[in-house]
Amino acid sequence: MEKLKRNDRVSVISHVLTSSPNQIFTLNHFCQMFDAAKSTISEDIDLVRKCFAKFGLGMIETVAGAAGGVRYLPFPVNGSLNFINGVCHKLSTKDRVLPGGYLYTNDIMSDPKLVNTMGRLIASQFYRQSPDFVLTVETKGISLAMAVANALGVNAVVAKRDQQQGQDWPFVSINYISGSSGKIQTMSLAKKLVKEGQRALIVDDFMKAGGTARGMIEMMSEFSITVVGVGMMMLREMDVKRRVEDVRSLMIVKNIDEDRGATVVPAPWISNL
Repeated sequence: MEKLKRNDRVSVISHVLTSSPNQIFTLNHFCQMFDAAKSTISEDIDLVRKCFAKFGLGMIETVAGAAGGVRYLPFPVNGSLNFINGVCHKLSTKDRVLPGGYLYTNDIMSDPKLVNTMGRLIASQFYRQSPDFVLTVETKGISLAMAVANALGVNAVVAKRDQQQGQDWPFVSINYISGSSGKIQTMSLAKKLVKEGQRALIVDDFMKAGGTARGMIEMMSEFSITVVGVGMMMLREMDVKRRVEDVRSLMIVKNIDEDRGATVVPAPWISNL
């Protein structure tokens, strides 16, 4: 293989790392790729690290140990507060108010740029907990869960509603009480998708009273899986106690009025990024 110049190696290293967030690449991996010495690769990676830090493109982290190397973490997210303020503004118009105290978010959740940035923000709060997968329930939260899973470098797992016998793989079903409607609903998950002893991060688009999130937590207990956190796009501000505590949401919905619209603000922790 023809020897590459430094700017060529740096470009390729940047692409490899950013294409597989949170995945560890050893120095030997790049040494073999470029037929270069470890000292040379170390200098190249240091240039990538400094450039990413300077322009807010994410973090290049060194992992020590026998299985160590370097990995790309797509956070912190540059301009996080301004970004979330922009999403809040979009959500605060009166034409978004739906019956039952909900907001229309289909356009937000189908915009890859918005969803990917929101996914990176949520992932930044949980990557130290080392989840093995991201869990959501169909359907609105799927795109956000996929974005979070991509930023963490793990799989996204989707629990189904009203699974029918004979479909998919063997599954486990539970009944749970919806926190918003108080109705009993069913949630199912194929046994093949998860394994006992894994760690799950729960992600969804909206939490009111927390019934659906509680259902997902109870589902994970059926598989002997540890839930390491709960991340939401929006959390409805309420006076009553929710069924799930310690939720990390991007935005807080303070009130919803059919005539005047909603008041949506960034979660306090966003200002500290």
